[in-house]
Amino acid sequence: MAEAEVGDDAYGEDPTVNRLEDEFAERVGKDAAVFVPSGTMGNQLALRVLAAPATLVIAGRRSHVVAHEGGAGPRNAGIQLHPVEDTGGHIDPADVRWAVEAAAHHHPRPSLLCLENSYMPASGAAIRPAEIEALAACGLPVHLDGARLWNAEVATGIPARALAAPATTVMCCLSKGLCAPVGSLLAGPSDVIGTAREERQRLGGGMRQAGVIAAAGLVALRTMVERLTEDHRRAKLLAAAVGERWGLDDAVETNIVTFRAEEALVAHLADHGVLAGTIAPGVVRLVTHHDVDDDGVARACAALAAYPGR
Repeated sequence: MAEAEVGDDAYGEDPTVNRLEDEFAERVGKDAAVFVPSGTMGNQLALRVLAAPATLVIAGRRSHVVAHEGGAGPRNAGIQLHPVEDTGGHIDPADVRWAVEAAAHHHPRPSLLCLENSYMPASGAAIRPAEIEALAACGLPVHLDGARLWNAEVATGIPARALAAPATTVMCCLSKGLCAPVGSLLAGPSDVIGTAREERQRLGGGMRQAGVIAAAGLVALRTMVERLTEDHRRAKLLAAAVGERWGLDDAVETNIVTFRAEEALVAHLADHGVLAGTIAPGVVRLVTHHDVDDDGVARACAALAAYPGR
């Protein structure tokens, strides 16, 4: 980072940012990409560029764009979110077609479908291309929230470009499992990304000598994807410990374990040196990453087994 060659990214003059955007676009099979501070901003740019104001954006009811972006979509893009059932991380194409057909019956017109892969609330379920293609066939442009797309790539053995192929745009995070300190990217057709770059400025996302953080992003993209198998292996150990006490609604194949439990469990785990969190009332989330080693997982499993409340 200290040795990064930098320039003014607001003018497209930062060579390290440009290199990162080009490499990412190639990895996900899109024409162009834009570097943004956060995954939420990447998602919001996609909504502003692809969805018309006063139309519907269809998404899973527990998805990040619906549940974890502070209502940003309606405020930033003037759209109405249309949540649909997402059991196991899967959306039924029939629910999408219903919303499309409802426009002929005085319902708001859908203009965009947002998908998420991996699907965080369903224990990081990895969604396969056939399912994404079936949803894209409903006729709407697709934005893929691929914050953890690399986890889906590693878990399925399917390249990110194939997972993202049915989508018009795809966003991926360089932080999370890839360990960069900050940064995400949005990729898509050149004209769409050109407009997204303009919208990035309007949202306050224009950056100057951003090569210092883009350099970390290049390290993340080049060296940190294959090691995600370690996180997945450790998450399965946690899943086994959770399943013995609480049961699991979803199979664990990536780096996330979500399950229904008393929120007092989070405080109990903290008392045992294990940090966990919640994503909804009574839904606990455990996440493995580069800084959680085998000893850490063993500590977490022991703390789960020692919980007195169940």
